[in-house]
Amino acid sequence: MLRISKMTDYAILLMVELNRDGETLSAHALADRVHVEVPTASKVLKLLAGARLLKSYRGANGGYRVARPAADVSVAEVIAAIEGPIAMTECSVESGLCHQEDSCDLRSNWQRISLAVARALSNVSLAEMSAPLKSTPPGLRIATLNSA
Repeated sequence: MLRISKMTDYAILLMVELNRDGETLSAHALADRVHVEVPTASKVLKLLAGARLLKSYRGANGGYRVARPAADVSVAEVIAAIEGPIAMTECSVESGLCHQEDSCDLRSNWQRISLAVARALSNVSLAEMSAPLKSTPPGLRIATLNSA
């Protein structure tokens, strides 16, 4: 199963929450709002600020604020800020990371798949994530290879 990490899930939650009112909020206030531990929220917020998705402010009235509106931030950007480049395999990112590279012909296909996933995630904004779908889009069916 392909999954994003808990940290990435929390990053999307925190970004959506910060976009609700556009206010500056402390890590503690955000952690309370999205029900995560303060150290976890702090770590994620620092990564998002480092990726320039958030602006951070010091001082008594400091905290975090979004750098851009939710409609202008893709899910792919948030994932990349926490996880690094979106890739299905290590060889999809750069050469020299896999000991089978010289004898394997799959790299170009893994790169193609990774690009398709990255494009799909780039087409979903945080604004869309903050407004749950009323129903499943037509044609969307999720199945597993081992399901009956």
